[in-house]
Amino acid sequence: MTEQHKMIWNEAKDYMFIALGLAIYTVAFTVFLMPYQIVAGGVTGLSAIIYYATGFHLENTYIIINGLLLIVALKILGLKFLMKTIFAIFTLYFMLMFAQEIMPKQANGLPFKLMGEGQDFMSMIIGCVLTGLALATVFLHNGSTGGTDIIAASVNKFHPGVTLGNVLIAADFCIIGSCMFFPQFGSYMERAHKVMFGFCVMAMENYTLDYIMNARRQSVQFFIFSSKWQEIANAIGTEMNHGVTILDGHGWYTGKQSKVLCILAKKNESVNMFRLIKMIDPNAFVSQSSVIGVYGEGFDEMRVKIKEVKKKMKIVFATNNTNKLMEVRKILGNSFEVLSLKDINCNEDIPEKGQTLEDNAILKAEYVYKKYHINCFADDTGLEVEALGGAPGVYSARYASMGEEHAQSHDSGANMTRLLRELEQKDNRKARFRTIIALMIDGNITTFEGIVNGEIIRERRGGEGFGYDPIFKPEGYSETFAELGTGIKNQISHRARATQKLANYLKKIKA
Repeated sequence: MTEQHKMIWNEAKDYMFIALGLAIYTVAFTVFLMPYQIVAGGVTGLSAIIYYATGFHLENTYIIINGLLLIVALKILGLKFLMKTIFAIFTLYFMLMFAQEIMPKQANGLPFKLMGEGQDFMSMIIGCVLTGLALATVFLHNGSTGGTDIIAASVNKFHPGVTLGNVLIAADFCIIGSCMFFPQFGSYMERAHKVMFGFCVMAMENYTLDYIMNARRQSVQFFIFSSKWQEIANAIGTEMNHGVTILDGHGWYTGKQSKVLCILAKKNESVNMFRLIKMIDPNAFVSQSSVIGVYGEGFDEMRVKIKEVKKKMKIVFATNNTNKLMEVRKILGNSFEVLSLKDINCNEDIPEKGQTLEDNAILKAEYVYKKYHINCFADDTGLEVEALGGAPGVYSARYASMGEEHAQSHDSGANMTRLLRELEQKDNRKARFRTIIALMIDGNITTFEGIVNGEIIRERRGGEGFGYDPIFKPEGYSETFAELGTGIKNQISHRARATQKLANYLKKIKA
């Protein structure tokens, strides 16, 4: 038989068992529950309540309500499940209609009491055990009787830990309790009696359903000790198409090494397993134990939701300046894993020979990308003072030693001292910080600019920040960067503005 034929046969078998389950449900409902006006849960039970109270045929109520619920099933459960649900709904509709037609009637029009007068409770026990069996038969073959089963299957799909029985109990509780609102059922005491009977049906039916569903899925574990372990393993693997795990054992009494076979199987395969073992080695020592659940290939699906953990995009910031690194990490947030040069074991000083901020940022980004083959970005920042013609500019980090051959000194205190000295006799103290970030992604360069205007004050103020922060007062503020603190600075600074543009760009790429 080909795989396609197997699929067709399995589908046909599902439909046959669904029909069988619906036939059992019809017999249980019309022969054991309806004659005694016993209420039950589900849409069938609700339809029966309306029928007992108004005389409106239950199969008509059943088909109307299910027609509405099918719209929900189409979106949640899928077309394959829906086809079987439609089949089940219409099959049960015609079965209920046909069963009521052929059943002998009482004077009140209800089917005759097969169990006789006064046998309400016994009839209820038999009826709800049969309906539980019927529902389990339908569910085990990927079907549904419609109604609250659609709701139960939908909830179970998204919340596997919630059993079908629990969902049906909640729905049935509301349906059965509605009997209290029908004066046709007599006094409040009589209505309460009917409700209590309905709760008994609900409990028995759902207990039977869960018992059969769980029993069908029960698995067992075998440990087999035998000198013919190889033959047994071959037979189980080939004839029963089961995986076998071979464990190393050591006998305490004999002191000999031995092999132990470990097999997980369905409980209903136990007899065949024992028969196979006995045929090969009647003296084999076999341990069988029940297991709570077996999940994976060939067994139940692990129906749990896994939260998707979005991988952080790794990118190198070409700096070993701890202050700058912390500042940029705070701005970029948790969406990116920002590495420093130290993190990629880049310990050399990257030469900054460019004539502009743009040149230096690009040189550093290209250097890291070409040598370490990793996406990266680099920045270069300059303080541009209007009265000094834009100086110190690209030389801001080594301003104090500018003019010296191969000047690479990065002494921020000395830099500020020189700048304040050169501006000592000048009234125009306008200045701006400008940052250029060069991003290298897959060999392509993109640059981002951030500017903040302000002025140079006459003395240092504040203990936070770095570089020229103690003497730079941003436009619109009375405090220096070093006084404002990192919280405010990271919102308005030149680097923050350039980094924000970088972040927006990276998020678009990541999306």
